[in-house]
Amino acid sequence: MPSAETLGEKKIIIKGLNKTFTTGRQETIALMNIDLTVPSGEFLCIVGPSGCGKTTLLRILAGLESATSGEVKIIQDNQGLPLNAMVFQENSIFPWFKVWDNVAYGLRMRGISRQEERETVAYFLEKVGILEFKDYYPYQLSGGMKQRVSIARAFANKPEILLMDEPFAALDEQNKLLLQEELLTIWEQNRKTVVFITHSIDEAVFLGDRVLTMTARPGKVKAMADVPIPRPRSVEELKGDAQYRDLTKQIWHLVREEVQRGV
Repeated sequence: MPSAETLGEKKIIIKGLNKTFTTGRQETIALMNIDLTVPSGEFLCIVGPSGCGKTTLLRILAGLESATSGEVKIIQDNQGLPLNAMVFQENSIFPWFKVWDNVAYGLRMRGISRQEERETVAYFLEKVGILEFKDYYPYQLSGGMKQRVSIARAFANKPEILLMDEPFAALDEQNKLLLQEELLTIWEQNRKTVVFITHSIDEAVFLGDRVLTMTARPGKVKAMADVPIPRPRSVEELKGDAQYRDLTKQIWHLVREEVQRGV
C-alpha cells in the first residue's frame, strides 16, 4: 500500500449511487447503493462477474452516463486541466491521425504551446516505447501498439483522474504483461488517480493499491481488499510471492461466489 504521504485527500466520492436502465416497460437495475471513496493518487482496480455494472460505474465517473440517484463527486484541483480521460478496451484513437497527432489532440484542444506539445508528446511516446512510430497511421500498428497510443494520449493530457476499462483484455499475454509494467512505470512517476476495470484478478492485484469486488447484478460493493505488496512491482517476482498468491485466491473465491449466484 502507498504511504500516507503518497496518497492525498479524497478525490472521488460516491454515495448511495443507483443506476437503472429502462427499455420499454422493462427496468434493469445495474448498480445499487454504491458507496465508495477514492483518495488522490490511488490506483483502484475493480473486479466482478460479467454484467455486474463495472463499466456502467466507470461511464458514470466519465460523465458518459448519468446516475439514477445518489451522489458522485470528483474533486477538481486544477480547473485548467481535463477532469478525466478514459482508455477503452478497444482502441479509440482517430484512424485519420498519425500517432503523434493522436497523442497531441487533447493538448491542442487546450491550446498549449507548440513547445510544450513537442516535449509532452515525445516524452509519453518514449515512455510507452513507440516514439519511432510517431508518423505512422493506426492501420499500420498492431493492437498492442494502438493501446500504447491510447495510454500515451490519456496521460499526456494530464487529466485529474484516469479511467481504464479493460484496456489490455484483447491483447496477447506477452503484450499484456509488458503494457502492465509500462503503465505502472508511468503511473508511479505522476501518481494520477486511476480507476481500472478488469476481469483478471492477477492483473488487479499486480496493478492496484486496493481491489474492489462487485456482486452479480445488481452491482453492489461486495468487498474491498488492500494490496499490501510494496512498489515497484515485478510480474516475475510476484508470481513467487506468498501475499500475492493468498490475495488472488481470496479475491477469486469472492468473485466465484458471485458468478455462481448469477448463473
